[in-house]
Amino acid sequence: MKLGEANIQIIDGDRGKNYPNKFTESGYCLFLNAKNVTSKGFSFDSKQFISKERDELLGKGKLQRNDVILTTRGTVGNVALYDETVPYDNVRINSGMVILRCNQEIVNPRFLYYTMQSEKVQSQIFQMRTGSAQPQLPISHLVNLEIDLPDLTTQRTIAATLSTLDAKIAINTAINQRLEQIAQAIFKSWFVDNVTDDWFYVNLGSVTTEIRTRVKEKELPVLSAVKTGNLVLSEDYFTKQVYSKDISKYIVVAPNNFAYNPARINIGSIGINDFDFTGCVSPVYVVFRTEPEYHHFFRFFIKSSNFQEEVRVRASGSVRQSLNYRDFALIEVIYPPIDVVRRFNSLYEPIHTMQRYLEEENTHLAAIRDALLPRLMSGELSAPALENIS
Repeated sequence: MKLGEANIQIIDGDRGKNYPNKFTESGYCLFLNAKNVTSKGFSFDSKQFISKERDELLGKGKLQRNDVILTTRGTVGNVALYDETVPYDNVRINSGMVILRCNQEIVNPRFLYYTMQSEKVQSQIFQMRTGSAQPQLPISHLVNLEIDLPDLTTQRTIAATLSTLDAKIAINTAINQRLEQIAQAIFKSWFVDNVTDDWFYVNLGSVTTEIRTRVKEKELPVLSAVKTGNLVLSEDYFTKQVYSKDISKYIVVAPNNFAYNPARINIGSIGINDFDFTGCVSPVYVVFRTEPEYHHFFRFFIKSSNFQEEVRVRASGSVRQSLNYRDFALIEVIYPPIDVVRRFNSLYEPIHTMQRYLEEENTHLAAIRDALLPRLMSGELSAPALENIS
């Protein structure tokens, strides 16, 4: 069945003359752009709001609960569901997205949300894109999207089964966020609020060592620093390969070593290798190691406002700021004694172990969900079989 024939309204974002050109960090109405809808659903790392007066000037694009949102410009095909878990009651979208609003007597919104993520639908979206510099998905193409629409009972069963997995992932994520807040509070108490006279200032160059070891003939997984402050596996994080086929000149990153892209450190793209294996990063990266046992201290120091301000001041370049290791090495830090660091490690490491366990469980659950999705959408798994799973 074509999407345009499935009792689903397709509502574009606002394109009118009253489109707001000024946003605030807080306000009456959350105004979503395409960056807020990722391949994993909503992301509210950055938010922009408009006033009530501006909101009232706009004619379309206001969300209702259980709307499905699809990005149609730039990164085309990302999907999110505006359900009760989203902590904003007043939300609009811009013209880089559309709202898919279901007649819920015929189409289950959560089923549609999963359908739009299926390989069958995503491959159609890829083929329907227009433009090369900035891909777009015109509504005139979108209405011709072919979707499978079983009876409503089957839709609900499929949606409930996949939602069970997503709910567990959300719980684990919330626990990890709380654990991170606890760890941040401990770090602040120990290393910011209670500095003693026997601590002293040092330059980072005196307590870190730059690493320039090349991969050469070895086969190592490629890592990338992302703005969340982590090193991630590039092949898992990006939808396409962003690294070279020849990685012989890439830089080796051992466990507990740090890496950053000098041109992106100002947005937080610096992280520690938290994996239990050695990886590598692009040769444009800076890689360094800390003194023994100080890696957890540095894990939190690089997130501190003091470090981020130093980066802002020292990064060179007017258009795209960059921070090489030489300038990084000049940053000062109040350096704690090893006995304090060891006591902090003894408190933090159980927290970190739990965080890693939950992250690994989420990866496993997501893999199960993603493996089930095409089998459910194709009808390979029937509704009675799913009832035993859920």
